[in-house]
Amino acid sequence: MKRNVNSPEFSTKQKCHFLANFQTLSQHLEYLGLCGDDTEAEDQILESLNGILLALKQRSFSLLRESGIFLTLAKILKGNPRCAVKAAQVLSEIAKNDEMKKPCIEADLVVTLIPLLESTDQEMLLHAGRAIGRICYDNRDLQEELVKVGVISSLVRILTDYAESEPLVHVDLLALCNLADLDTAKEALSKTKVAEQLVKQLRRAENHERLEIIFEVLQALAENDALKVQLVEAGVQEVLSDILLRLQGNSQAEDTCIVKAASDLIVSLLLGDGNCIRMVQVGVIHQLLDLLEKHVESGDVSVQHAALSALRNLAIPVVNKVQMLEEGVAERIQALLRSEMPPVQFKLLGTLRMLADGQADAAEILGQDPMLLNRLVQWCDVKDHAGVRGEANRLLASIVRHNRSQEVVKAVQEAQGVKHLVSMTTSEHAALQNEALNALTIASAIDLDTLEASFKESQLVQSLHRLLQDDNTTPEVKYNSMSLLCSLLNSGDLRQEIEEDKIKETLEQLCSHSNANVVKEAAATLQELSEIVVSRLQCHIAKIQLPHPLSYPTKGSAAPAPAPLATSHLPPSPTDPLLSQLFQTMVSAILFALTFLGLIQSPQKVSDKLDEATNARMQQCVE
Repeated sequence: MKRNVNSPEFSTKQKCHFLANFQTLSQHLEYLGLCGDDTEAEDQILESLNGILLALKQRSFSLLRESGIFLTLAKILKGNPRCAVKAAQVLSEIAKNDEMKKPCIEADLVVTLIPLLESTDQEMLLHAGRAIGRICYDNRDLQEELVKVGVISSLVRILTDYAESEPLVHVDLLALCNLADLDTAKEALSKTKVAEQLVKQLRRAENHERLEIIFEVLQALAENDALKVQLVEAGVQEVLSDILLRLQGNSQAEDTCIVKAASDLIVSLLLGDGNCIRMVQVGVIHQLLDLLEKHVESGDVSVQHAALSALRNLAIPVVNKVQMLEEGVAERIQALLRSEMPPVQFKLLGTLRMLADGQADAAEILGQDPMLLNRLVQWCDVKDHAGVRGEANRLLASIVRHNRSQEVVKAVQEAQGVKHLVSMTTSEHAALQNEALNALTIASAIDLDTLEASFKESQLVQSLHRLLQDDNTTPEVKYNSMSLLCSLLNSGDLRQEIEEDKIKETLEQLCSHSNANVVKEAAATLQELSEIVVSRLQCHIAKIQLPHPLSYPTKGSAAPAPAPLATSHLPPSPTDPLLSQLFQTMVSAILFALTFLGLIQSPQKVSDKLDEATNARMQQCVE
């Protein structure tokens, strides 16, 4: 900001001082303009550079743009080693002013400064690094150019060779922080040993500012898969565990920020089972659980969210699930059930679901916890957070799918969770639909009698029919819907609903579906449905009573008159539409058979010989 010397804010003494400085600065600039490239006038050049530094502290920038000092500084940096350090210092001070960055760029000062990063003079490295960082700050094009000309290797070298120099490390980390978001920078860094050096700096960092800068760099680098592996190989997980352990008892805002940053970094580093297993082996989960238990009381949502995200990802490898369950992770996490924060609820549910995945013991623990099931059912109905509702339904389905015990099925039924699983089959997400269908199929195979009333009340059969009829339903969902239908056929009431809803017609249409698995399952379901129909008809026929045992007249005896058909013994005609037509056909066949039996008991007499032969054959059949 320019200041007017005639402004009332200046006293007479201040005006005189300002004008004197202005005049002195003009003289120094004029001298540098004339003799800046004179190697024999180094003392005077240094004096002028010091004079300019003093003037810059008074915020005197007005003469710089027109003075030509930028080209002069470039000449000094290139050709006067003794004065180059002071010139770099002047330039770093000038670059603090945003208006001065453009002239620096136009004079190609960045290109001039880059070779100076190879110097062994720490003061030169410090001022050149600051000047480059300030000129290029928030200028993506310039930053890309820096990467192209190889500045990354210079920064890593400085971090390696001068790891104990606090000022140099600070400047270096700031530079890395500005460049780390670039994909080209990440690629270049992945070919260096920057991970090892950053972990060393993280281990020795003591103040919050240094920790924050390092975490920001690490978080950016963790987006690159190769750098993730390098960081884990460098032991970053042990350092993070130590930091969490050291700060877990502190409640200061700065400490909370560091704890959250450490938790977030753990989440970012969890690439592949190998990294997750290493994290668990060094005891990270203990620090995360301690943090959760502490902050559930203070209500620090950001810390809870970060820690739960880390725990969820740590629970992905099977070997980690076993260890985490043995160490009581599931029970300790449930302490957070009282949280009313949707982000925490969402992560909590996801973590528990991941622990239950493929683990029957974990699913049994969760499935027989009345408090958890009741809370789940509440979250299944939540209206204002779709994520929480979805995760609650998924956890409920996961508990049933992975335990497969009658006790868990009954517990879910008693908690009124079955209706939510049925509702989940109509989700807009195919993954959730399939999870619900699989859970319901398993539950119905385990204890259909317990679930029958809930299935009828929630209109499960009708929901399945709609899924089969809908052209937008995925083949996997259609397939799983038919598998569940087959299981429901074991219930008389549900079978009747299936028949009344005319699902058979839909199944016949699916036999010409474009997906081979759907066609195969549709045919299998139809066959099972038909076998049940035949079985029921056989039961009806078995109940039919003949009017009296068959008897055959002997020669010379009077043939008994055909007995009247005992139609009163016939079973009633079925009321279910699917069986009606087939049953009527079977009844007609039975009537015909009974009539035929009556006739052969009193055959018409053709001749004695024929009659005797007939009788002999019949008797032989009876014997």
